[in-house]
Amino acid sequence: MPALWTPSEKLLLASTSATRLGLLVSAGLFVETQNAGIDERAIEEAAAHEALDPLSLAGRLAAEKALAVSRRHPDRVVLGADQVLDCDGEVFHKPADRAAAHAQLKRLAGRQHNLHSAGALAIGGQVVERFSGTARLTLRPLTDEAIDLYLDLAGPDVLKSVGVYQLEGFGIHLFEAVEGDHSTILGLPLLPLLAALRRLGCLAL
Repeated sequence: MPALWTPSEKLLLASTSATRLGLLVSAGLFVETQNAGIDERAIEEAAAHEALDPLSLAGRLAAEKALAVSRRHPDRVVLGADQVLDCDGEVFHKPADRAAAHAQLKRLAGRQHNLHSAGALAIGGQVVERFSGTARLTLRPLTDEAIDLYLDLAGPDVLKSVGVYQLEGFGIHLFEAVEGDHSTILGLPLLPLLAALRRLGCLAL
């Protein structure tokens, strides 16, 4: 069988995200994962002093993840990725519990928000490629009862998502409009990533 991935070592994903891993595997890439182990909140606090916009913040976090793992494995191609949700300039984070998830969905209901997904590729402790994508999503107006029903149906996995929804599942019922690439919504802009890998000579196709 012909090989798509040209390096001798697998792509190293600086994340344990099952969703991002699934996107990469579905594209035929050979991937290993490793937790970056960075303090994301500390990076966000530092970025706040630089007045970074949400898209730039996503790029900073993706790059820091890639660099952290690349320093440990300098001979590997390392991919870092991150996603930031902003609504009218306010950055949202993954909810800590169901009550926080409910409150977050209530604040987003009936409003448009942006999902900024960014990635960085690092080799030898240096970022060699950066890419990003933005999707715009509008939640329909939701009652408290509707939010509670959704949280019951979706289960605890929604706490793993910054938007408290999973479009590939019950989350699709929350939306009035979705504008953007599906992989960007899932947290990894796949087409820009593949273009970057081709530029690095990592793909035969």
